[in-house]
Amino acid sequence: MPRPPPIGLPWSVASALLHRALTDPGIPPLRTLPERAAALLEELDAPPRLAAHLRAVHDVAHQLTGWVQRNHPGLPFDREATLFGAAVHDIGKTLHPAELSGPGSAHEEAGYRLLLTHGVPADLARFARTHATWAPADTGTEDLLVSLADKVWKAKRLPDLEQLVVDRLAAASGQQPWEAFLALDDHLEALAADADHRLAFQAAHPIAA
Repeated sequence: MPRPPPIGLPWSVASALLHRALTDPGIPPLRTLPERAAALLEELDAPPRLAAHLRAVHDVAHQLTGWVQRNHPGLPFDREATLFGAAVHDIGKTLHPAELSGPGSAHEEAGYRLLLTHGVPADLARFARTHATWAPADTGTEDLLVSLADKVWKAKRLPDLEQLVVDRLAAASGQQPWEAFLALDDHLEALAADADHRLAFQAAHPIAA
């Protein structure tokens, strides 16, 4: 059952704020979330700012994975799983809303469990707890791409994370690592150029109704 709105707030107002975050085009326009992800957020009565954040990260993931497919077709990864992961990676913040505006990792395991209880398979629910760590050797390419999108959407660059992606790109394409790095770096710089717009879009939507 969806959570009730705050005391004294009609369903229509709470729902309208979330709906706006899920559908507002933004400048430049952001893609809407996958239908299943958007339905989950509505069912959970998610904070509008969370929906806005997930749209920003999902949009970057869409651009990033498209670039990977075009430039490194030999790299095997599940693009649809990656995009769904980007669209729900922080869903645990519906249970830990303080982590929308401050640090904290409680949302990671909570999000994984929440997705499982709503019928999301474990291989898709995993992104809720893998998006913040990429050290394990068995980390999937999909997980690395979600983590990368979750950083570059706000123009944050993490060399160790990017190097892991570069290594996979180079191995799949036969390029020298420096060649793969330069190409990825150019694309990430282009993505980061719109970070201010995405940050403004997120900030325009309230944490609570």
